[in-house]
Amino acid sequence: MSGSDAGQVPTIGVEEEFLLADRHSRAAVGAAPAVLKTGAELLGDQVGCELFPTMVETRTVPVRTLDELHGELLRLRAGVAAAAEQADCRAVASGTMVIPSATRLDVSDQERYRRMVTEYGPLIHGDQGAGVAGCHIHVGVPDRESAVQLANHLRPWLPTLQAIAANSPFHDGRDTGYAGWRTLRWAQFPGAGPTPLLADAAAYDALLDRLVGTGLLLDRRMAYWHARPSERFPTVEIRVCDVNADPGVVVLLAGLARALAAVLLTEAARGVRPPDTPDALLRAAHWRAARDGLTGAGVDLSTGTPIPAVELVERLLRKIAPGLAAAGDAATVHRLWTELCSHGGGGAERQRTAYRRRYDLRDVVDAVTLSQY
Repeated sequence: MSGSDAGQVPTIGVEEEFLLADRHSRAAVGAAPAVLKTGAELLGDQVGCELFPTMVETRTVPVRTLDELHGELLRLRAGVAAAAEQADCRAVASGTMVIPSATRLDVSDQERYRRMVTEYGPLIHGDQGAGVAGCHIHVGVPDRESAVQLANHLRPWLPTLQAIAANSPFHDGRDTGYAGWRTLRWAQFPGAGPTPLLADAAAYDALLDRLVGTGLLLDRRMAYWHARPSERFPTVEIRVCDVNADPGVVVLLAGLARALAAVLLTEAARGVRPPDTPDALLRAAHWRAARDGLTGAGVDLSTGTPIPAVELVERLLRKIAPGLAAAGDAATVHRLWTELCSHGGGGAERQRTAYRRRYDLRDVVDAVTLSQY
């Protein structure tokens, strides 16, 4: 497949969730209302609340180049860091809260979140970590039918993106033994997991309506599948990534996701059917990605056997070469991948390295705190 076969270069956008920690103790703190008051003055509607008052979310505008995305990420992160500073707290880019709150924290004061507490109980308030923080990548698509087909084709590739992004080894004051504990915590929610393999957009919408009708989902936005057609934007939303302190990792993930989408959309338009990978095997691959991140094994979904995670990334890079070329992203993506490898294994290893300096969890929080500069 030549570069031109990858089709029109899709737009990309990123939503990032950040956790809030007390400036002194570094424990989770419910400071979102104060942070958002200042944040809205700096960033307008590109910043908003999340399920817990220990969290805030930023949303980039849709962009066409990785350089534009990088600039958006830096601007939004600086605004959130400055707003957190004014609220006497820190904005933290970790998939889970390293040090829990000393007290139970309620959900944010919105009707939808209060309904979630009523319906799901301990699934919401299962610990004092008070939230998990993801990085959601939006890739533009021509229409909803294309979105459903892309979600089908993405299924076997998403554990690899998840492994690259793994950045949540600590949770509730301890090392979980996982590189990406956020995935395991989030998997408890109804509607989370691999995207169902569905024939078309009509089948997708019918299934969503049925799940809402059963009460499993409060609304269609609670289809927390690993990739899904957005209910608000003309995009497919990839939801497997932890938030990362290094914006270069986010740019890398977005570049990989866009190139992969371009290649897979072309294949779908040619009538290539998505791999019929069993959900049980997909779940095994996602568990392995959460367990090891980049430093251990992934799952070869064609054989069901372990394989080094970095080899799966190299396979992905070969697969998406035409998409990278079409977007002009090849040099940037390969540079960022090389840099990530040279740093020894991504965000999870960065957190553990910080902890090993003095065996003090406050050092971990400091290592993933956003800067306003």
